[in-house]
Amino acid sequence: MKLFLLALFCLLTFAAAVEPIQLYYHESAGIAEAESIRAAELAADFDGSRIVGGSAASLGQYPYMCGLVIRLNSGATSVCGSSLLSNTRLVTAAHCWWDGRNQARQFTVVCGSIRLFSGGTRINTNRVQMHGSYSHSTLRNDIAIISTNNINYNNNIGRIQLASGSNNFAGSWAHASGFGRQRDSAGITNNQVKHHVRLQVITNAVCRNTFGSAIVDSTLCTSGAGNVGTCSGDSGGPLVTNNHLIGVTSFVAAAGCQRGMPAGFARVTSFESWIRGRL
Repeated sequence: MKLFLLALFCLLTFAAAVEPIQLYYHESAGIAEAESIRAAELAADFDGSRIVGGSAASLGQYPYMCGLVIRLNSGATSVCGSSLLSNTRLVTAAHCWWDGRNQARQFTVVCGSIRLFSGGTRINTNRVQMHGSYSHSTLRNDIAIISTNNINYNNNIGRIQLASGSNNFAGSWAHASGFGRQRDSAGITNNQVKHHVRLQVITNAVCRNTFGSAIVDSTLCTSGAGNVGTCSGDSGGPLVTNNHLIGVTSFVAAAGCQRGMPAGFARVTSFESWIRGRL
């Protein structure tokens, strides 16, 4: 009986230790982040000079990273990121289009700009295809393809190659970029331009120690050691190593971005054939 109670206690303790992932992105993060970024752009005097623990990206530094200004059916505005795969196709997170409660009706794709609400090439579209097995309640298969009119390449706009093969990238260093928050409590002065951060990929086994069954084979995780990582507003954006896209930003812990916990991405190698079939 004592052994049974001890086992039950350990099981309950483990279950309680599992960190929930952030769901219902637009209402929990994206809408507020869009307004914060817009206010910052109106207030700031940009001199050319969001991501937790990162630094400002220069114009043209990540030519494949395009912002998304999202108009929801409710009339609210939200924000995500995406990666340019061709002149007419981008990849993003499915929850940027539908998060389980909030449906988008239009994306404004913003390429070639360090600002989200002004500058660069700006194209409106509602042509978005989510993965057929996407689950908004677990964020499995959290990936979608955006189709647009032609986007011309230039010094500040270019495509990214897709990762392929069986490499799980554990131990590799990669760069994430986006317009999201630099810290959980960021105000408008901390949300002005595109930022980037260098992150280390960890194994899914290590990631499950934090998120439990939310981590599946098609998930890729990065370490949050040093309180660095993606944050609110970065959803759908790229994780890149050796000039290849290995992840699409999917989720962070519901508790916040600055807890030293991993961040989750859709693993591009798991979806390569699905993506290529839509290019």
